[in-house]
Amino acid sequence: QVQLVESGGGLVQPGGSLRLSCKVSGFSVDDRAIGWFRQAPGKEREGVGCLSDGSTSYADSVKGRATISRDFAKNTVYLQMSSLKPEDTAVYYCLADYPGCRAPGAYGNDQWGRGTQVTVSS
Repeated sequence: QVQLVESGGGLVQPGGSLRLSCKVSGFSVDDRAIGWFRQAPGKEREGVGCLSDGSTSYADSVKGRATISRDFAKNTVYLQMSSLKPEDTAVYYCLADYPGCRAPGAYGNDQWGRGTQVTVSS
């Protein structure tokens, strides 16, 4: 059974860092692209970054502050965020796709997990 479970969110002060985890089961993390997305209150869901075929790409809003990595032994993909800003406050999600990541609107409502809440506030 294919399942992705996000975790690692929390409350962090502006300028702080956080590492989010996407635990994958049902396939290997190197078999598919893994995308990170987020949805802030009252806003549309947006892409944060994508890990595909060993390469990463990031949205302009997080470029230089976000790093996606994977641990094959744990079958987990991570999103490391630093220099966090209040506008990074959102629910963060991960999704698997093939061969690459698509825009959030390409995925059905039933494809999204519960996500993990990140709140950046002093």
